[in-house]
Amino acid sequence: MALKIQFYVPPGGYFAERWSHGTMMPELGLLYMAAMLEEAGHAVECVPSHVLEMTFQQVYRKIQTDKPDIVGITTTTENRFLSFKLAKIAKEAYPEAFVVLGGPHCKTTAEDTLLNIPEIDGIVSGEGEETMVELSKAVEAKDGYENVLGLSFRKHNGDIIHNGKRMLLKELDNLPMPARHLTPIDAYNFTMDIPGRGPLKAANLMTSRGCPFTCTFCATPSNWGTKVRSLSPENVVNEIEHCMDKYGVEAIWFYDDTFNFNRTRTAQICDLIIERKLNISWYCEVRVDILTKELAAKMAESGLFYTGFGIESANERVCRDIITKKATLKNAYDAISWFNEFGVIPNPFFIFSHPTETWEEAQESIEIFEDVKDRCDVSASILHIYPGVPLEHRAIEEGKIPKDFSWSKEYDKRTILLPAAQGHAPLYVDKLTWWQISEIMFRFAYAHKKIALIKKIPPVLTSIRSFADVKRYTIMLLVYMKQRFQLLLDQRVIPKATRRISKKVTA
Repeated sequence: MALKIQFYVPPGGYFAERWSHGTMMPELGLLYMAAMLEEAGHAVECVPSHVLEMTFQQVYRKIQTDKPDIVGITTTTENRFLSFKLAKIAKEAYPEAFVVLGGPHCKTTAEDTLLNIPEIDGIVSGEGEETMVELSKAVEAKDGYENVLGLSFRKHNGDIIHNGKRMLLKELDNLPMPARHLTPIDAYNFTMDIPGRGPLKAANLMTSRGCPFTCTFCATPSNWGTKVRSLSPENVVNEIEHCMDKYGVEAIWFYDDTFNFNRTRTAQICDLIIERKLNISWYCEVRVDILTKELAAKMAESGLFYTGFGIESANERVCRDIITKKATLKNAYDAISWFNEFGVIPNPFFIFSHPTETWEEAQESIEIFEDVKDRCDVSASILHIYPGVPLEHRAIEEGKIPKDFSWSKEYDKRTILLPAAQGHAPLYVDKLTWWQISEIMFRFAYAHKKIALIKKIPPVLTSIRSFADVKRYTIMLLVYMKQRFQLLLDQRVIPKATRRISKKVTA
């Protein structure tokens, strides 16, 4: 018997505001699972309620009317409370539905979530394609849930059961293409602004899973593993052509964590794009310490127009000893020079407030930012804490997150949150003062002209829960006014520290 299965992105969206920038892409995790379930004979629908501008009440009525056997909800750490709300609405609208949560937030939070959100029947941890196919069989039989690897679930008596872990997929080439036809693709209006070509219709692809590196703040090794698994170059380019032919796509956003993890494979993808004369523009993220000038040239020739990479911190001690990142400033500067030469826009990322990072060390990153900002599109953020990463364990040991902290409770005054601007992931604050952190963030924002203070006032006011919140927002306002005043008087002085930068880069 075919089941009726609905996958949802909750109203409000998938990402925190700091990442949205008006760009919404189809959720590939849901579409991969949908493709597998459709092959198994089930009736599947993907409902991106944020793109369709649905309210929670409209979602309620849809579930009540459609009566799906399974309601699947994707969640990130930033948007988890929207997902929890949708789960409660789904169970109220149709109690017979099996409500299951999955996504990058769920790998290490299943127990906490099931304990605190009784409307959720199950949690899928890790890759969900095979797990959801097996879960659909259990739902159909109304039995056998304990045999579904990768599933945590609540029994009828209330007991929470954690089944064994599911092995990561070894051969991504065995997966069907994401079921883009099961979601309203046109509603996303996903475009990429290509220099010289204008805004072009775009698609997102994920051609590999995992990352061989182990940055202490990153959830990828926990969720996807450190052994990278990938589609073959032929299948990557076949999917690009499929998106071009079926959906009129002219630009691609590769969502891989490290697109150049295997230089030979990356070069083969580029060669195939060139050989097939696809005329496609594309974006990816790379590691600069495994990039070569030859590969950068080939990537640009095949259509790369914009690329992101992490510098994280300009201080060698912070990178090496705290983040465990071996890439150097020279690697970053080489990459910037190469991409500039080949007409590609580099987008280096910086993160501030690392463990033990001092104001003097943070200033080194600011100096590098000031030095490269005219040649790059630079991004920065405050360090966030995510479940299951090494930084979370450190934060608990240091008391920055209490030992009894729950990821399922919306507010804990013992943690630092900026939900109006940074999502519902706790911030890691150590040696830097809040004034210093605010100064850093406003300097980056001013450089990119990305301050829209008036729009932020209502969500800021509604997010205030304590005197500590009032104090933090007051400091941010004072820093904003101070820097605004300096700009108006044209008296802002930015230290270049040219000699120091030159020494760092050539070392």
